[in-house]
Amino acid sequence: MESVQTRLASVFESLKGDFGYKNVNEAPTIEKVIVSVGTGRVEDKAKIALIEDRLSLITGQKAAPRAARLSIAAFKLREGDIVGYQVSLRGARMIDFMNKLVHVALPQTRDFRGLKVTSIDEMGNYTLGIKDHTIFPETADEDIKDIFGMSITMVTTAGSKAEAEALLRHIGLPLMKPVVKETA
Repeated sequence: MESVQTRLASVFESLKGDFGYKNVNEAPTIEKVIVSVGTGRVEDKAKIALIEDRLSLITGQKAAPRAARLSIAAFKLREGDIVGYQVSLRGARMIDFMNKLVHVALPQTRDFRGLKVTSIDEMGNYTLGIKDHTIFPETADEDIKDIFGMSITMVTTAGSKAEAEALLRHIGLPLMKPVVKETA
């Protein structure tokens, strides 16, 4: 089980033939990982505190509250209300979180068959959604009634979808194989 850090160090050597990189700095890398949880219109202060605490336990960093940018009367939402929490991971914490995600959390997901390649956006970033936060080992002792989901975005320096896919496959992210459509 090779760590994400050692795989990130060898990205240039493995991808230079495919993409024609001549310099180590041309090879794509992961800049940061953003983990966010939306609380929405949750009024229960204990549940909000639980979400903030569990997100901090999972990522190893204190979660920052995110406020609503606009007032929306139909949702009884005022500008400045807290609507979620977010953590931006860089450096060693990012590597530790990626190792935990790839080697511990994703294999515990029920009926896991791989991550969709279509979640790579035009700028080369990858976003995945997790419905159940209890797949992380820090939350194993939690009550079943307070389960929340989260969004994980990996921001890369890749210039295209193909480069981002090659980078993510190289670091060990379990992406699905592309489906080849047969034409008759």
